[in-house]
Amino acid sequence: MKKFAILFIALAVVGTGAFAQAKAKIGVSIYKFDDTFMSYVRGKIESEAKAASTTISVQDGQGDQSKQNDITDLFLTQGYNSLAINMVEPASANVLIQKAAAKKVPLVLFNREPGDLDLAKFPNVYYVGAKAQESGTMEGTIAANYWKKTPAADKNKDGTMQYVMLIGDPANTDAKYRTEFSIKAVKAAGIKVEELAADTAMWQRGDAQNKMQAWLAKFGDKIEMVFANNDDMALGAIEALKAAGYFTAGKYMPVVGVDATPPALDALKQGTLLGTVLNDAVNQGKATYDLAAQLGAGSKTIKTVAPLANKDGQPDANGHYVWVPYQMVTK
Repeated sequence: MKKFAILFIALAVVGTGAFAQAKAKIGVSIYKFDDTFMSYVRGKIESEAKAASTTISVQDGQGDQSKQNDITDLFLTQGYNSLAINMVEPASANVLIQKAAAKKVPLVLFNREPGDLDLAKFPNVYYVGAKAQESGTMEGTIAANYWKKTPAADKNKDGTMQYVMLIGDPANTDAKYRTEFSIKAVKAAGIKVEELAADTAMWQRGDAQNKMQAWLAKFGDKIEMVFANNDDMALGAIEALKAAGYFTAGKYMPVVGVDATPPALDALKQGTLLGTVLNDAVNQGKATYDLAAQLGAGSKTIKTVAPLANKDGQPDANGHYVWVPYQMVTK
C-alpha cells in the first residue's frame, strides 16, 4: 500500500511538472520583411519571444502567397504548435485556415484582416489588427482641419479640395477603407472634394515617388492635398515634391499618411508631412505574440493588450478579434 501511494505521488508530480512546462513553439510568417511598418511589428514579436525564452521561427513571405503557403506547411510538418501569419494576400485566409485546422494548430492572423466567413470556419483562429475605417477617418480629419484653418490651402479659391490618392495593395482591406473613409471624413466636415488622380503604389516609397512625379507633371499646382494609405508612400510623394521645389521659399503641399513610423515622425518635425495616424506596431506585435504563445501553450484564458472582441469591436471574452486603436498624430 505504501509503495502504491509513493508511486501515485511520483506520477502526480511528474504530470504536474509536464503541464506547467508546456510552452508554445510559434511559427511566424510576415508578408514581406522589407515593409517598414511590418518590420516594427516583427521586431516586437521577436523581442517578446526572446524575453519569454519562447521557441520561435520568423520567416519572410517575400510578397509571394505560394511561398507563404509552403512556409506554413513546413511549420506544421516541423511540429510548431501555434502559428502567427501576416498574410501576403488576405483572400488566401481560407487556405491557411484549412491547413491549420487539419493539424488542429491554433492560428493568429494579424495586420491584414480576413473575411468574416473565413474566420468562422475554425474555432481556434484569431485576428489582431486595427479598424482600417478609423485610420481613414482620422487621416481625413487631419486634412479637413488643415483646410479649414488655412485659407491659402484652396489655391484656386473654388471652395473645393482637389486631391490625389496613393493607394496600397487594392486587395488589402486597409487600403480599401483608408481610401474610402479619408474622403468621407473630408465631406462630413462640409468640404467639397475633387479627385484629380488615384493609383496604387503597393505601399512602396519608390513607386509612390514615381506616381507623384507623374501627377506633378500633369497637374502641377492644381493639386491641393495628397492622401497616402501609408507613410512610406507619403514619404515617396514628399521626395517627388522636394525635387519639384516644394517645402522651400514658402512653397508647400500638404501630405497625410498612416502608420506614424519613425521616418514619418522625422518628416512631421521637419514640416514636410502634415500628419499621420499611429498604427500601433508595438501593441499589435505584443498582442500577436501573447495570443500565439497562450494558444500554443493550451491556455483557456486569453489575456492580451486589448480585450478580446467581436468583429464590430464590442468586447467579448469569447470573441476572436483583438482591435488595437489608432491615434491621430500632428506636429
